[in-house]
Amino acid sequence: MAIDFGMKRTGIAATDEMRLIASGLTTVLTKDLMSYLEDYFNNEKVDELVVGEPTNANGTASPIERNIAFFIEDFQKKFPSISVKRENERYTSKMAFQTMIDGGLKRKKRRDKATVDQISATLILQSYIH
Repeated sequence: MAIDFGMKRTGIAATDEMRLIASGLTTVLTKDLMSYLEDYFNNEKVDELVVGEPTNANGTASPIERNIAFFIEDFQKKFPSISVKRENERYTSKMAFQTMIDGGLKRKKRRDKATVDQISATLILQSYIH
């Protein structure tokens, strides 16, 4: 499973058991993320969580990194059996937007930030598993 953590919304993606294909699951309000994950883990086996690692163009940590670190700390306390990995997420939002254009999504749907977050999480996971 992978997440594209955001201050308002978090995109979520999962992969098949063989870890071949990443698929977007949903986007949830970040304030509801832990309860969503808890419900998901009660129904699905997850052994790894890949969290996007945002960086600035010069390679320094993005300002949201502090919030991500707090999330990871809380996550590891609540779900100690699930390992947390990090994956560079630079340009995933731009790639997600281009994916929507290439996929023929109408302009109105491309403005939906939740869709961008979900596709970004999918790109993060796809990058990690390959």
